[in-house]
Parts: sequence; C-alpha cells; structure tokens
Amino acid sequence: MAEPCSESGSEEELPTLSSLLEPHKPSPPRPPSPDPEVVVVSSGGEEAEEEVVVEEVAALRGRVAARGGAGFEPCWQPHGGLCASGDLVALGGEGPWGDPAPSGGGFWGGENSTCGAEGPALLVGQDEPSSPLVSGASTEASPLPKKRQYSQREREAVCQAAWERRKEREAKRRLQEEEKERKRALAKTLKAQRPGECQKYITVVLDPVLLQVEGGEQILRALEAANYSCVVENQAVPCSITWRRKTVSSQMGGGDEWTEELNVLVLLGLGEFLSMAQSYKQKVDSCTEGQKMTLQSYVAHVMEKLPGKILALAVVGVENYFRSLGVQSKQRLQQAAAPGNQEEQRKGRKKKIKDSGLEFARMDMEEALVDLQLCTRVQVSFFDSCEELGEYATMFTKAVAEAPFKREREDTGFSFYLEKRWCGGVKVDHSGKGLLKVWNRQIQQFNRVSPAMAEAIVSAYPSPQLLIQAYGKCSSDQERENMLANIPVHRGEGVTATSRRIGPELSRRIYLQMTSHNPDLCLDLTG
Repeated sequence: MAEPCSESGSEEELPTLSSLLEPHKPSPPRPPSPDPEVVVVSSGGEEAEEEVVVEEVAALRGRVAARGGAGFEPCWQPHGGLCASGDLVALGGEGPWGDPAPSGGGFWGGENSTCGAEGPALLVGQDEPSSPLVSGASTEASPLPKKRQYSQREREAVCQAAWERRKEREAKRRLQEEEKERKRALAKTLKAQRPGECQKYITVVLDPVLLQVEGGEQILRALEAANYSCVVENQAVPCSITWRRKTVSSQMGGGDEWTEELNVLVLLGLGEFLSMAQSYKQKVDSCTEGQKMTLQSYVAHVMEKLPGKILALAVVGVENYFRSLGVQSKQRLQQAAAPGNQEEQRKGRKKKIKDSGLEFARMDMEEALVDLQLCTRVQVSFFDSCEELGEYATMFTKAVAEAPFKREREDTGFSFYLEKRWCGGVKVDHSGKGLLKVWNRQIQQFNRVSPAMAEAIVSAYPSPQLLIQAYGKCSSDQERENMLANIPVHRGEGVTATSRRIGPELSRRIYLQMTSHNPDLCLDLTG
C-alpha cells in the first residue's frame, strides 16, 4: 500500500475522473507498479479530514499479464474501459496507441472481438455486470448429456402403445364418418319422401294388354303429362298397373335399387264386370257353387298371383250402361201404353220392376259389391269416361308416391287417433299468452263438457290457482263440491239464445280433480 501524499508535496499529480473520461492522446506505456495505488482527496483545512476515494486504480497490467501469458496484447473496449496498460479508454475514444476505436463491436488488436490472441478485457463504467476473465488455456468444451438407451422390451411397449392409440383414432374417425354418412342418407331419404320430390322416384309399370283395351291409351297420356316415368312390362295379372320406387342409397357409386309397392290397380271390362255380378246373383239364388267366376272368386284368383298386395278395381261405363237400359225401358213402356189390349198393359205395369233390366241389374251389382267389400276389403271405382280413368290413375300414382311421407307424419306414437284441430296443442309465448286456452282445453277433457261450459268456468276462474284459492275460502266440502254448480252457461245468440247451469255433477268432478291426491280415483262412474 503506497503512502498517501498531499497535493502540494506529491511529485506526480493524479488526473481527475473527468479528465480520464475525456478522449486523450496516446501515452507511452508505463512500467507496471508492483502495488496498487490509492488516491485520497483531502478537503484541506483544520477540520477533520474527509477521505473520499475517487478511484482505485489497480495495476492491472501486471495481473493481466500474469493471467494472459507473455504473448498478451493490449485491448480496448468499444463501450469504454481500461487497456492492458492501465489507461482508461472512453466510449468512442482512441486506442492506447492513438488509433481510433472502431465503432463495431470487438476488441482492438484481435480478430472478431478477441483481445489479442487470447487476452481478456475488463470493462469499466458499464451498467451490466462485468464479464469474467476468460483464459484460452482454461476453456474446455463441456460434454453433451448421453442419450438414454431403451431396451428391446421398452421399445416394443412404446410401439405397441402408439399402435393402439392410432387404432383408437382410426376407429373413432371411422365411427364419426359412419354417423355423418348415416345422417346424410337419412336426410336424403326424407327429402325423397317429400311431396314434389317423391314423384321423381316413382315408376309406373303398365301391362301391354292394358294399352290394347279401351282407356289404356288415356291412362298412359295422363301419366306422361304429369311427368311420371312409365314402362311397359308383362304383369302377372292382365290389364294391371303396378308401381316401383327407387330406393335412395347411401353408398357412393352404388347401383339403383327398386322396391315394388304393394298397390295394384286392375282395369276390368264392363262386360266382364257385369257377368261376374250376375254370376253372384245366380249363386245366391241357387245356393250352389256355380261354374262362372264371381267378383269374390276373381279377387281370390288375383291375390293368389300377387300375395300381400293391396288390390283396387276400376270399371268404365257402368253408369252409361244403366242409362241406356233406362232409355230402353222407357221405350218399352211407351210401346206398351199404345192403344191395344188393356189387360196386357196392366200385366206390363205389374211386371215393370221384375222385368226391368235397370232395376234388376243395379240391385244385383249393389249386392255383389257389398259382398266383395265385406269379404275381401277390395273397393271398386266406377268412371263415366276414359279421361276420368286417366285422371284417377294419375291421382292414384300421386297417392302411392306420397304414402311413406304421410305415414311418417301421422305416426304420433299413440294408439288412438289425434285430431289436429283438437289435439294439435296451444302455443304459449314467454309473456304467458295462450295459457287461458290451455286452461280451457283442460276443462274440456272432462266427459260431457262442451266448449260453452268450459268457457263459462274459465270466465269465472281464469286460472287453476284462482280456483284453488276459491276452494280454500269455502267452509265445508259440500260447499266446495257445489261451488261451480250455479255458474250460468249461455248458448246461441238473439232469439235462439238459451241458458243453463253447470250443475252439481260437473262441479263435483272438477272439485275432485283439483283437490284429490288419489291417482286412481274415478271421477265419472257413468263414463
């Protein structure tokens, strides 16, 4: 430690800190001092001296030289610092030998910010912590961590787990794709059943014999005019019409699949139909099995060829036939009324009903039709012209096409019929509008309650809560049972208006319904 010396007695004045920070000209290197020097600035005066350590200038040159080796070259810092010679270099100043400090990073005297060959640098005046002194002889590359070695069993377990996860992902993706495909097919099927779309999937199959009889050409033209697809193929029953429906397939690129519909329409000739009706009359009169075919036996023969089908029959010209018979009967009566034998005229009048082909044939036909409907549930439709038959075939085809859609719509899940107007429900909004109609419908569910009676009760008690509160104000059960009995019920308007009361019976039933806790209680024993 060097002895302190006063400002007046020192042989060598120390520079101030501000002068050290200013750029200066290069000075020759000073010999290294063996010990560090400490400069103490005294306030001078008789008061207690206050020592202020301005700077501790260490003789770094010797220590740096000892650390860096003999080949050490002095260096400088771009941000300001000490050289190896001990000089303080300011930011942007010159190097220790008078060379300007380069503006890029790096040490002076080395390549790529190195201080000489291997020399370190000590920075002074920076905010960041000083970098440690690095020696080239002490730097060694740290070894990398060794990679873990897995055994054969562990590798197989990892591969198996990865394979299982992959299979689970594939199975999940397959299920999602199948669900999407199923929903897509269902939506496509429902769309194909809608009115307006279902006609595109229906094909009408006509028997070749049908086109050769009267009315067959009109049927074909009417179907083609309605944009229905028609084909001509041999049928099991002559003069018959069947239908095929194209099944919507969810498979991409799959072939068209066709499903036979259950309905069959058969066109009967007028003479054939009248003959069958006459045979039924003869069979009934003789009470024996005749040789000729009746309507019932004909239907049985057709159902043997087409089991499980729904048969419908059509006949053209029946009414025209009866009209012609009526005209002929009038002509015969006119001839009988001519001047002649009076006795023959009286006999002709007595035999009018018996001998009249009109009355006899129509009666036979009605009896045959009733027997046919009761035994086979087959209905026969009559048409005056072939044009009406063509329109009927078109409407029949439309009904067959829309049948799946209507069955799906009417499938409510209940075993009884739901009338739309009555059981369609009442819409209630968030504000409570519609609750009064719901309360009215609930009262109408009682037996023998008309809309007028329900309206009278709802007018007196607009909500179930008000009715319950009114029951609570009564003093006895008898009073509660008869509370609604005297409510008037008005029906009609003007001179036809009438008035009556609810009555004790309905009042008692409503009271039991609103207050009883027995779920098996029978409210109305009379039904």
